Amino acid sequence: MLQEFKDFINRGNVIDLAVAVVLGAAFTPVVNAVVDGVLMQIVAAIFGEPDFSSLTFDLGDAAIAYGLVITTIVNFLFVALAMFFVVKAYNSLKSEAPVEEAPAGPSELDVLVEIRDALRTR
Repeated sequence: MLQEFKDFINRGNVIDLAVAVVLGAAFTPVVNAVVDGVLMQIVAAIFGEPDFSSLTFDLGDAAIAYGLVITTIVNFLFVALAMFFVVKAYNSLKSEAPVEEAPAGPSELDVLVEIRDALRTR
């Protein structure tokens, strides 16, 4: 059981996932700063306030805070937009690096011909 656990931990996927989670947690304040400090301030300049959570309507004795939903959706869209630009910039930097092409293996037809020939010789 100890060996299985060791094999599980040493798999590349687990380590990659752990690194991604740590980097994501460290990158969250950067994205939030861009969204809150820049993008939501543009919303404030256009609509007069960066936070719509004060928008409500009364339904009987309850106050329905639809503005909170609007603010959350706008924040989500801005975070998604910021992440899109980060990933797009990363991909453009990554694609500029020289890529070594793997040697081309036999085509599917070549493999099928080899199988056919091997079956004939039997």
